[in-house]
Amino acid sequence: MEKNWIYPRPVEAGLVNKIAASLEVPAIIARLLVARGITTGSEARQFLRPTLKDLHDPYLMNDMEKTVVRIEEALAARQKIMIYGDYDVDGITGTALLWRSLFALGAEVSWYLPNRIQEGYGISASGVEEAQRRGVKLIISVDCGITAHPEVLLAKSFGIDCIITDHHETKDSLPEAVSVLDPKRGDSTYPYQELAGVGVAYKLMQALYRRLGMEDASLEQHLDLVALGTIADIVPLTGENRVLAKFGIERIKNSSKPGIRALLEVTGLSGKPMDSGQIVFVVAPRINAAGRIGTADLALRLLVTENQDEAFTIARSLDEENRKRKEIDELILNEAMDMVEQQVNLNKERVIVLASDTWHQGVIGIVASRLVEAFYRPTILIAVDGDKGKGSARSISAFHLHQALKECQQHLLGFGGHKYAAGLSIDAGSIHQFRTDINKYADEVLSPEDMIPSQTLDAEVDLDSIDLETAQSFSLFAPFGPGNRHPVLVSDQLRVVGTPYIVGKNHLKFKVKQNQKIFDTIGFSFGDLLDELEDRDCSLDLAFVLEENEWQGRKKLQLRVKDIKVR
Repeated sequence: MEKNWIYPRPVEAGLVNKIAASLEVPAIIARLLVARGITTGSEARQFLRPTLKDLHDPYLMNDMEKTVVRIEEALAARQKIMIYGDYDVDGITGTALLWRSLFALGAEVSWYLPNRIQEGYGISASGVEEAQRRGVKLIISVDCGITAHPEVLLAKSFGIDCIITDHHETKDSLPEAVSVLDPKRGDSTYPYQELAGVGVAYKLMQALYRRLGMEDASLEQHLDLVALGTIADIVPLTGENRVLAKFGIERIKNSSKPGIRALLEVTGLSGKPMDSGQIVFVVAPRINAAGRIGTADLALRLLVTENQDEAFTIARSLDEENRKRKEIDELILNEAMDMVEQQVNLNKERVIVLASDTWHQGVIGIVASRLVEAFYRPTILIAVDGDKGKGSARSISAFHLHQALKECQQHLLGFGGHKYAAGLSIDAGSIHQFRTDINKYADEVLSPEDMIPSQTLDAEVDLDSIDLETAQSFSLFAPFGPGNRHPVLVSDQLRVVGTPYIVGKNHLKFKVKQNQKIFDTIGFSFGDLLDELEDRDCSLDLAFVLEENEWQGRKKLQLRVKDIKVR
């Protein structure tokens, strides 16, 4: 699919030189900072060399004082507390964080994760009833609960207080809980809105520890959990998220938690450099696998156990569950691709809505993401069971999913999420009209240009100007993710050297030359361009990421293709 390239705007040379000199960094680093709106030395220092002191005061979050007071009362009265988490990585890590932290404070604390298939997302009536059976007096939610109005009232009728901690979009009113911690609530005064669920949980523990006269340092041992949940949830890696992720990745590499150590060993990452990509594509899917196919409790046990043997047993089990999940993914993806071809008019429909009674609802979110990549349009997949359907939705940058579902809520039994990802429940008989109406809404808010994927370029460079030091300096921008992408460079009029060839599953390897500089290049899933690149008369405009590639102890530069324009 051809992309629209967005070239960088010109930046003021004097400002670039000033920042480069003051920070003693290469000019290209200063140029990238200025292009991202970082224009003072102090802003640049904070971005390139953040500290945990850059985190905001947790008491700036609405309801934080009320929340901490209620938890302190529960601790003093030895009341039973239940952490009610979500079944994805964000919810599981947030639950582990709260359980570990409160247990260390002497709390009588248990956890509850809903079964994705039987209960679905969020706080359920059966979960509240389980809290009553346990004699719980306080439920603290993690990564869920912002729309749980009836469930909070049910808990209240049982004499159970609720504290909601969430990061999803709110509806018109908040649940009648003791307190609601959510930086996205309409009246929020908190300086940063994009925290993951585990990030909100961390801010809560920061506030509680400070009230109890404890140092933040005693909580920082759990930044490994915060980084796992934050990066896995694909929230913007800006502001506080970037700080938490950066320091959390360092904790992951040297984690004292048997479960994290076992997971790194099983995945072959132990002792190796760690980055956000490995968390998203290697570590997180294994934590997620338990909740997608069965119960997420297994993954939570992995993150709270202190027994190394148990940790390895669970890690190996999750690795096997992930293998099974991938097989199911492929089957559903192939079926969904066929359905798009047969049932969807891509010239008229800007939102793909598909449903099947053979799909596993635990994996359709992954498949929806892959359809977005393939067709670049919002995608909603619905797993139908009897007369009800559970859906997962993924979107493109110009289409706010939560707002779209709100506009079509007359067809839905329930929904929740944010701009790029959401979940819904629906009567099977309403799916057809829902598909019609959400496409009508998309016609109103999406232009033809919105349906063309774009490739943002950070800097135009000559290959002569880049070297190993340049690639190493880019690590100052890490961790990379939404809102803080790896710098994408562009070079024009390159020549292919030697013979391009295919490796793996349609990946293209070749060499490019500009002036006297030659670089190894790899384009993942670019194998379809092999014939064009074999044309000796062609030249390329190449958008790429600069990477270090280490082989047999030798470090070498490699260009990883983001897009190619063949001239």
